Amino acid sequence: MAQAGFEDLVETFEFLDDWEERYRHVIELGKALPDMPKELKVPATKVEGCASQVWLHMTIENDNLTFIGDSDAIIVRGLIAVLITLYSGLTVDDIGKVDVAAELARLGLNEHLSSQRSNGLRAMVARVVQTAAAAT
Repeated sequence: MAQAGFEDLVETFEFLDDWEERYRHVIELGKALPDMPKELKVPATKVEGCASQVWLHMTIENDNLTFIGDSDAIIVRGLIAVLITLYSGLTVDDIGKVDVAAELARLGLNEHLSSQRSNGLRAMVARVVQTAAAAT
């Protein structure tokens, strides 16, 4: 169910030789994210359960959920970029159908993230899925 952009990301990860290169690529994805306006960094957009500070601001328009995010940790900004790529273009109904663990496993993320980062990633995914479910 992955979107074309996520398939491109998977192909890029397959091309990179080792995890260090993949890790650097995730960091670059985070650096490329547009800055989140400070006025959106409020308690309502803060994601609890992350070791670093994370904010996700989501909007639903024409049955599609879009979101922006930010973190004080550059690797987490990269993980936000990965999630945006994964969910981009999906309807709110389809978001809950994504096997996130399987899709992220294709990138090897589950094997190389610390338990704190994995917990934070799960918290971000839970926020996205809950927001989509609330809109249906």
